[in-house]
Amino acid sequence: PHEHLHWCERIVMFTYGKFGIAALAALGGAEAFLTSTPTLSAPKGVRAASSRQQLRMGAAPLEQVSGKSAMDPEVLARYMSLDTGDQVQAEYVWLDAEQRARSKCRTLPADKAAGPVEKYPKWTYDGSSTGQAPGDDSEVIIVPRAKYRDPFRGGNHVLILCDTYEPDGKPLPTNTRAPAAERFEKDESSVPWYGLEQEYTLFNLDGVTPLGWPVGGFPGAQGPYYCAAGADRSFGRAVSEAHYRASLYAGLQISGTNAEVMPGQWEYQIGPAVGISAADQLTMSRFLLDRVCEDLGVIANIQPKPIKGPWNGAGCHINFSTEDTRKEGGLDVIKAMCEELGKKHDEHIQAYGEGNDARLTGDCETADINTFSYGVADRGCSIRIPRDTAAEGCGYLEDRRPASNVDPYVATSLIFETTSAAKAAKK
Repeated sequence: PHEHLHWCERIVMFTYGKFGIAALAALGGAEAFLTSTPTLSAPKGVRAASSRQQLRMGAAPLEQVSGKSAMDPEVLARYMSLDTGDQVQAEYVWLDAEQRARSKCRTLPADKAAGPVEKYPKWTYDGSSTGQAPGDDSEVIIVPRAKYRDPFRGGNHVLILCDTYEPDGKPLPTNTRAPAAERFEKDESSVPWYGLEQEYTLFNLDGVTPLGWPVGGFPGAQGPYYCAAGADRSFGRAVSEAHYRASLYAGLQISGTNAEVMPGQWEYQIGPAVGISAADQLTMSRFLLDRVCEDLGVIANIQPKPIKGPWNGAGCHINFSTEDTRKEGGLDVIKAMCEELGKKHDEHIQAYGEGNDARLTGDCETADINTFSYGVADRGCSIRIPRDTAAEGCGYLEDRRPASNVDPYVATSLIFETTSAAKAAKK
């Protein structure tokens, strides 16, 4: 009954039945299959390589990249566009033992998700997998603290920033937000404003080569890259633009961005934001940056000296003001604050990030790590007083010492605590 079939089709029919015939037809029939298949007399390795080359999905060849899966964003978009009705995806974000953001998602009713963050349910995670708890008592409690719109899912989906607690309600030792909040609560009348300048360096997925640098080599000397345009001097603008837009959508008070002095290095600014909110927003902005880089296939490095040699490091300058510095006579208060900061220079250096000694060398627009100084419009000082502030007699100061990997909760609250002595002296 199968005499009309090609001999190849008979073999397929005998082995796989009518489903095999259908599969063969999908490949273009027996003749097309035999034409595209390497001869059986060819060496085994050649046959395998040729088969891989001929394999097709649609019109495009399948990519075989070790350690990486090619995922079509257009396919994902079909699923992400589906309506979730009265259900909302809430991505809970917290910091692990290394102060890196971790997250997981849960479903909440839309009416609950629309309410204040205080009404969001607490949750738990496995702290033994984040370096925050032993395996035999691994449950860590996460408490929602701030809510933002989710720029990756869109719609009414949300990101929930949390901090971490033991089952008995005590903050984890790695929870630096809790003690920072206590510091700010001691004097809410000062209304501290912060502007945080987060620098970061983009790397290829090898984790070794900065974006735009030749593999195993170096680009041209610094100079033409700062705030530059052009394919030969601006590397990673897509990351900066995507992160900027995602931050705005999320509701962060991101105030600007620019390419930095070292090629492949960028900066964005969070603020002005009040009190603990500044550190919350910087923490969430770092999470957004990692997610954007995940999508674009690069790595965001926030180490303070990612490349040794005559290349600028990366910092997180902290601009700071209070009610007293922002009104008439504020310049005198700022100078008094600088004096107080100088008295605790070593304590602040210890709190301003790991590896900062490689960055604060006195070169590349930094002050020496062992020396405290302040001055007007001087980027080589520990504390810079902006020229406009000096001219107007009020405004803010810029602490240029914090590293790019600084813990924002520790740094912002410590600055607030130290400078409060100047306010007490004024009284």
